[in-house]
Amino acid sequence: METKVEPLEGSEVKVTVTVDAADVDERIAKAYKDFARKYNFPGFRKGKAPRPVIDNALGAEAVLATVTDELVNGAYPLAIEAEKLCPANNPTVNATELVENGKPYEFDFTISLRPEVELTSYDTVEIEVPFAEATDAEVEEQMDAMAEHYTDYEDASAATKMKPENYMDMAVKATDAEGNDIPAISSESRLYAPAAGMLSEAFDEEIMGMKKGQTKEFSLEVPADEKAILLADQAGKTVNFEVTCNVVKKKVKPEITDEWAKETMGFENVEDMRKQITESLSMQKSQMLPRIKENAIMAQLVERFEGDAPSVMVSEAEASLLQDFFTQLQRAGMTFDAYLGSQGITSDQFKKDLKAQSADHVKEELALEAWARHKGFEVTDEDITAEFEKSGAEDPAALQEEWRNAGRLHLIRLGLLRQKAIEDLMENAVATEVDFAAKAAEEKKAKKPAKKKTTKKKAEEAPAEDAE
Repeated sequence: METKVEPLEGSEVKVTVTVDAADVDERIAKAYKDFARKYNFPGFRKGKAPRPVIDNALGAEAVLATVTDELVNGAYPLAIEAEKLCPANNPTVNATELVENGKPYEFDFTISLRPEVELTSYDTVEIEVPFAEATDAEVEEQMDAMAEHYTDYEDASAATKMKPENYMDMAVKATDAEGNDIPAISSESRLYAPAAGMLSEAFDEEIMGMKKGQTKEFSLEVPADEKAILLADQAGKTVNFEVTCNVVKKKVKPEITDEWAKETMGFENVEDMRKQITESLSMQKSQMLPRIKENAIMAQLVERFEGDAPSVMVSEAEASLLQDFFTQLQRAGMTFDAYLGSQGITSDQFKKDLKAQSADHVKEELALEAWARHKGFEVTDEDITAEFEKSGAEDPAALQEEWRNAGRLHLIRLGLLRQKAIEDLMENAVATEVDFAAKAAEEKKAKKPAKKKTTKKKAEEAPAEDAE
């Protein structure tokens, strides 16, 4: 078999494949024997019918069409491997003629190759990673999260006005422009937290200052790009609200004391709680740090990727991720609607996230391949054979030959090339340890508005409803 590659526009190439006459004749002879064994032909024992009889019974071109299909389907993957091509999609095959005895057979196919992108820089990657051991801030954060789990919501006094830091148990009636109820939003009792992403900032502004028993009616023009979960399906529409404040609630988090640590959490005391959390966090971090470091490196590397990921590759990645997702969903025994509900997202948001994830995945792969080319990394045939030997297959050599015949060895080759790249990046990255928990706490503290000082006279004059 001979192959010839001709560059076309963009990243496409045309591959011409020529199969020699001897191979064609051998395939035709085998096909006639197979047909003779497969069917009963009157007057002949099974497997003994001559070619003219088979042609007369099945049609003169039946066997040749079968041979042509089998030859093309078997030859183009071998051509891909022979030329060490790295396809970005499935080929478009042009094979209109049928094979003939005594003649070589030629066909061609076009295919898009993975683009060889360049990065803006190949300098050593600099990243920030968490400390290997648990820090005091991380332990405090974990303890605070555990206490948060036992948060209670207490009714404030009837005079308390709704504020951004409060919660509201509210009755909501939502209708569209025609007056039809919107069941996804309407509720007789909904515990609502402002700025939580369930409803919009515009909604939050409307309910600020409401008190227990107060009812307010208002309409909102929902933007076309609305991200709020309960309003996303109403994007670009008008929604009418009738909101009744059942009660304003305040969030009360338990104080972390020795008594609470023992009776609620099962520790001896706060010191024992802190010690065990420290040990647990340190163990988790030792297992997670390599992955955290790799993710940080990839984030930096993708920033050096210029332009958009090729759409054909993004579509392929999207289809693969979607297939994996639904396989996992089926194994978990969960419906798609149940999954969306558990994540608090809409189907449109899921599709958008999937597309973005697919584009990032393609950029990561191409960036690693660019790094490997720049560094001069190569993958040998021995590397590929070793990879199959590590696969645990009963017959690694047979499996490798199966992949070769299917034209899929380039997937192994690219995977190993990217692995060499990430190993190089991991080994040489400049990593700075940062206490992210302490940093987040400082930023949160800096954003918190300072409390205004109140004079004694003003305090005496303050209305009772503001005392809460």
